Amino acid sequence: MSCRLAACVACLLLTIGVAAMPGQEQPAMTPERWYALQMQAADKADRIMRQADRQKTLLGRYETMLSAMFEGDRNPAFPVIFSQYLAWYQTYIGDYPNAAASFSAQGVQQPDDHAPPLASGMHAQPAVDAIARLARGRQAVFFNEAHHLPLTRTLTIELLARLREEGFDTFAAETLYARDDALQARGYPIEGSGFYTNEPLCAEMVRTALRLGYRVVPYESDSGDGGDARERSQARNLYERVFKTQPKARLVVDAGYGHIRESGKYLGGQSMAEHLRKLVDIDPLTVEQTMLVPHADATHDHPYYTDLVARLKPTRPLVFIGGDGKPWALREGYDVSVLFPPQVLRRGRPTWLALDGLRRPYRVDGEDLCRADYPCLVEARYADEPDAAIAADRLVFDPPPASGPAGRGLRPTGGASVSELYLRAGRYRLVATDARGRVLGRRSARVPGG
Repeated sequence: MSCRLAACVACLLLTIGVAAMPGQEQPAMTPERWYALQMQAADKADRIMRQADRQKTLLGRYETMLSAMFEGDRNPAFPVIFSQYLAWYQTYIGDYPNAAASFSAQGVQQPDDHAPPLASGMHAQPAVDAIARLARGRQAVFFNEAHHLPLTRTLTIELLARLREEGFDTFAAETLYARDDALQARGYPIEGSGFYTNEPLCAEMVRTALRLGYRVVPYESDSGDGGDARERSQARNLYERVFKTQPKARLVVDAGYGHIRESGKYLGGQSMAEHLRKLVDIDPLTVEQTMLVPHADATHDHPYYTDLVARLKPTRPLVFIGGDGKPWALREGYDVSVLFPPQVLRRGRPTWLALDGLRRPYRVDGEDLCRADYPCLVEARYADEPDAAIAADRLVFDPPPASGPAGRGLRPTGGASVSELYLRAGRYRLVATDARGRVLGRRSARVPGG
């Protein structure tokens, strides 16, 4: 995905009123003026992103983005727009709590929201089991995600094995690049594989699909257009690359936000899912995962989320099923909505990184591996993958200095110098580097299984 297209995503989200920076209210002005300010902010954000991407290291790119955020801008739309860009880079370095705090898609109750599930006689069930059951007999399952909140990728990763057992054989992810035509044979993503695959959990989602034997298909639009034109192009790519040659293929799709919505106007036109249904006679199971999620600022939680969490105290993702077996969705256009549990931090990192037991925490001491040289990026790669592979997990240590000014860092891992990577059972190479790419420390690691 080009930088301009990334900006378009941010602008369109804001235009339809689903995003706001914590503590930042939209100023009183005409919608036309607010939209114009967003476009100006997006142009600047694109320029900063291009500047950041000229840095040779991931940590160097993040530091460029962070510095730009603190420089300030008189355009009130800039912090709202740019916070989403910054959040992407924070997910890339594994700083998930700060990513969630930087950008917040506020859960606003809409007049057409369906009645709360418990009031409608629905019963909570573990999402991983219920969705696998609902997918039986379907030719396609569409999951959506919030790109700045990789929590919304965790359930998809967990379900890939279950769906493979049900006969699903093809996986498609938004912003995978068609130019990486070696991805399938290689078996893991690299920096040039996609836009969001720079984030370790997104990379793990693609890697998991490959290891399970899925055919992995890119479907992102190549035109650079936004809005309805992008939706049509994505749908056309899915038709051409999947169903035209394999009409009985069983497809799992990962997409952002409303791209999977099956009805209603979307971005001035129709969604990718609606366009695809014009080309292929399928009725996908659409799994909405972006609305009933925890926010860093609890006042941004959807009112249903607040009530359901208080009553159910969930510890794993849930969905709601009626006595007739039909699922509940918050809004029209989706088949089922997922309720994610509140976030729990351990050593400054969210425990949902464990993927419900598929991975386990592995302790890392920055004083040792980083030689107390901060900021320091620690990456864990599978032992059988090269340095070019996207890491299985990453974290950054940047504790406050013992003396002198504290600087403007957002303090990943809560400012601690000891934290944990989350890894599957197996062997890994750990490497610690600074913003210039200088290696500070290396280590082999083994995570026991069972």
